[in-house]
Order: sequence, then C-alpha cells, then structure tokens
Amino acid sequence: MRFDLDMPAWKWPFYVARHPFEGFEDLRWKKAYNMKVALVIVFCFFIVTVCQTVMTGFLYNNNYVKIFNIVPLFTSTIIMFFTWVVGNWSLCTLFDGEGKMKEICVVSAYALVPYLITQVVVILASNVLLRNESAFIVFMQYFGIVWSVVLMISAIKTVHQYTVPKTIAAIVFTVFAMVIILFILVLLMSLFQQVYVFGYSIYTELMYRFSM
Repeated sequence: MRFDLDMPAWKWPFYVARHPFEGFEDLRWKKAYNMKVALVIVFCFFIVTVCQTVMTGFLYNNNYVKIFNIVPLFTSTIIMFFTWVVGNWSLCTLFDGEGKMKEICVVSAYALVPYLITQVVVILASNVLLRNESAFIVFMQYFGIVWSVVLMISAIKTVHQYTVPKTIAAIVFTVFAMVIILFILVLLMSLFQQVYVFGYSIYTELMYRFSM
C-alpha cells in the first residue's frame, strides 16, 4: 500500500492523522515534507486560538473579551511552536536524532491537525449547546488533545528514529529546553529594553544640551 501514496502535499496531514503509527513512516519514506503546508497549519493554530477566545459561546467562555490582546495569543501559539521546534532540534542533535529542523517543524505541525479540527467543532458547538450538555464539549476538547499528543509522539519517534521510551524522554527534555529558551529570550528582551532606555535618555539629554 505504501507504494501508492503519491498524494498532494495538503492531503498528508489528514493521512497521518488517520494513521498515527504508520503515517509518519510513509511520510518519511516518501520524503513528502512540505514547509508551506506546515506554516499554513501553524497559522491556522493561531487563528483557531483567536477564534476560541472571542467566538466561544458565552456559557463556555471564561475570557474577558472586552479587553482583547492578541500578543499573548501570538506568543502561546506561534512563538511556542517554533520554540518547540528549536528546542527539540537542539536537544535531539546531541542525542543522535536524525531529524532536521525542517522535518521536525513539518511533522510537529501535522500533529496539530486533530486538535485544530476538534477545537473548531468545540467553538461551533459551544454556541448551540446548553450548560447541561457540556459533556460533549469536554469530550471533544480532550479527544483532540490526546489524538494530537499520540501523533506528536509518533512524529518525533519517526523523524529521529528513536524507541518509544527515548521519544518520551526527548519530549520531556524538550519542554525543559523550551523553558530555558524562553527564559533567555525574556532576559535578552529586558536587556535590549534597558539599552534602549539608556540610549534614549542620552539622546534626550544631548538634544536638551544642544538646544540651550
């Protein structure tokens, strides 16, 4: 069957979602990694998160939508995704992982597809279901998360050619790597902000002196 997998690039995410264990093996064998499709999925991840914040039914929406800030949503989706990619690539390079950064990015994006689909269903259902029918909402939320987690484990296992225990260990240590990367980014941003304030204060003082 694997020899008949000459499908368009946009179909691969749905194929691996339906075949979580052999799908990524087929993807690797065909070398069908497509960065454009992956970036579209990541962008959809951001869009769905925004829609989840502002379009979820009021019975199920705990967000204060009158004060809407897109920066935290961008950080929790786009920034976190690429931090995951960089962290996993950096860590697995040290532990004999075979995956390249592009491959990690693509398979990680493909693993998000079930989560995105179920979240769209949840957003739509939250606008028509009553509070006593919330069991369906909860089921779909956890179903999408578990499905994507299974896909992510399969993706990392395949792209690095790891065993299951080593894959789980790699994912756990990748989370720690993400924390370190984000901490360093926060420190750098704070440093650049202080340098900017210092430089601007010098500029202001010089302009004041010259204007006298």
